[in-house]
Amino acid sequence: MFGLEKKDTRLLIVVAIMALAAPFLLNPFPTDSAMAQFNAGYPDLMQRFVIFGILAIGFNLLFGLTGYLSFGHAAFLGVGSYAAVWMFKLLGYNIIPGIFLSIVVSGIFALAIGFISLRRSGIYFSILTLAFAQMLFAIAYSDLIGRFLGTPITNGETGLQVYTSDPQYLHNDNLPNIPHLFGFEMQSTFKLEVAGWSFDFSLGYYLCAIIMLLMFYLAIRIFRSPFGMMLRAVKSNQQRMNYTGLNTRPYALAAFVISGMYAGLAGGLLASMDPLAGAERMQWTASGEVVLMTILGGAGTLIGPVLGAGFIKYFENIFAKINDNVLHGWFSFMPDGLENFMVTIIHPFVGKGWHLTLGLMFMLVVIFLPGGLVEGGQRIGRLFKRNKPSDDAADGKTTPAE
Repeated sequence: MFGLEKKDTRLLIVVAIMALAAPFLLNPFPTDSAMAQFNAGYPDLMQRFVIFGILAIGFNLLFGLTGYLSFGHAAFLGVGSYAAVWMFKLLGYNIIPGIFLSIVVSGIFALAIGFISLRRSGIYFSILTLAFAQMLFAIAYSDLIGRFLGTPITNGETGLQVYTSDPQYLHNDNLPNIPHLFGFEMQSTFKLEVAGWSFDFSLGYYLCAIIMLLMFYLAIRIFRSPFGMMLRAVKSNQQRMNYTGLNTRPYALAAFVISGMYAGLAGGLLASMDPLAGAERMQWTASGEVVLMTILGGAGTLIGPVLGAGFIKYFENIFAKINDNVLHGWFSFMPDGLENFMVTIIHPFVGKGWHLTLGLMFMLVVIFLPGGLVEGGQRIGRLFKRNKPSDDAADGKTTPAE
């Protein structure tokens, strides 16, 4: 189906079910229950899950297949956001031109940066990408190009946004004054209430989810293509390939550009969710975050980056909201002294300290599951298969050694 093997088709169907049924899967607790704060079925949060999933899928095409570790992918995320907002300012709030331009512009930037950075490998390549990303961050934060041209380009630390004085040549009074898809507002949401549960179905989320599925399908095709096999060979032993007379740089550059275009697409979708582009999206911390997503989920796997992105964004948005009042509510059944002790122990790991919890979990995954969350799932699957007798063994059949 869709030109994929059965295993890949099943994986695509599983990801599609998870994405399309996310409003149900991410709201397991009733709205009025004490556990409702762990629900993640909010439209904005679900959009971030799939948008950063796209970013991680694209990064995995570079790092997972070629082994080139880029610390500058946030630059393409920011460039894509700026390009999309400029389309909103010049043409109108229809997201299609903005997304298209974000992909094209980020691809051009990736081609220029990759052409220079891929002259080196290993840690030197990583440092070069980090240097380029920090240069672009500094340019965007100071609006250096805008100062030179005499007109705001990135609008500095304030961020680029749409004003009523902007031309918006394709906009008219019949269209919404917020990002939309041919008149349908990205923020439009249908709420379904069943018993004690509440489910939100957002146009913006489902558009992002469908795009994520398309990008996931494209990643599968790249993984299984001769081009993908060549990228794996680059990761396996690039020096040996060079000795055979094969120039591997064009393949690595193509992977870098494709990966950058994925990041630009994610940036365009972020701007479509909130028409504001700021330099903070280009910081080195954002580049480090996508590295964590990929390694945590499983570098070189197909579904791993999506799982890693969802895992980190869940911690960032859910665990960060847990404060002392919530903790006191959890342990209110205990004596006062023991309650205060438990709150004191857990306090550093939640709220503003959620990074500490994430760091500890990342350490545990790297130490015990080098293949990420995907390896953990595979181990569980092998455990069940080991306990289940095969049909051949039950029939007394044996297979000759090959």
